[in-house]
Amino acid sequence: MESDTERTLLLVDDEENILRSLRRLFRREGYKIYTANGGAEGLKVLSENPIGVIVSDQRMPEMTGSEFLHQVKELYPDTVRIILSGYTDLESVTESINIGAVYKFLTKPWDDELLCEHVREAFRIFELNAENQRLTNELQLANQELENRVEKKTRQLRLNIQALTVSQDILEELPLMVLGISEGEVIVANRRAREILTESPLLIGMPLEEVSPLEFLNLYQQSVELGGEITESEFTISDVDYICSCHKNSSAGAHEGYIITLREKP
Repeated sequence: MESDTERTLLLVDDEENILRSLRRLFRREGYKIYTANGGAEGLKVLSENPIGVIVSDQRMPEMTGSEFLHQVKELYPDTVRIILSGYTDLESVTESINIGAVYKFLTKPWDDELLCEHVREAFRIFELNAENQRLTNELQLANQELENRVEKKTRQLRLNIQALTVSQDILEELPLMVLGISEGEVIVANRRAREILTESPLLIGMPLEEVSPLEFLNLYQQSVELGGEITESEFTISDVDYICSCHKNSSAGAHEGYIITLREKP
């Protein structure tokens, strides 16, 4: 995978002629090149610039390449780190490789094309890791947004349930009879409705024509024919005069609903 971003390479060696040779070699690769003459200077360069790949000498005064790259691993773990050295301190280099501080150990003198290919591969690894991290961050962000939406929907659903419970409690205690009708069947019946329509105590889910006086059914059918307009009628149940009305429910839903109310005539 080739990257559209600039490839930045840090070369660390205490010998100036080696740095010049490496800089000449890698300049034709199109990299942005930084150099340092030792580990301390290399750490300073890293603190000031975004570096993708590091090629470091092993045998340097004050700080070996292994020691330098150990620190780099802790501070800048996304970098890909290569040791290039003629010094055969295999024990320390092998340890660095084993703990992941060093990606490759290459020896001097080097083959130009082989060294360039190793560095190209190091950049491909760096860019692949960066892309994986970007995708991981995007996935985490998407998951967080999804969790937030689910939490918001859950909270709203909880509030809706609470509101519905309160509404049902209020409806149940109303002094007038309320029936909710959908497709000709009773879907809501409050306590007052159950008291008045004592002949059919199990109202929910039953056809209106089976549980109510003929006057209720006539009002309902008239309202349906008039497109939901309010229809009213007066009649007597058990020697009590009532005013009955029916109209279409204005709230949205899967089915058209109608509300029948019955209140005592003043």
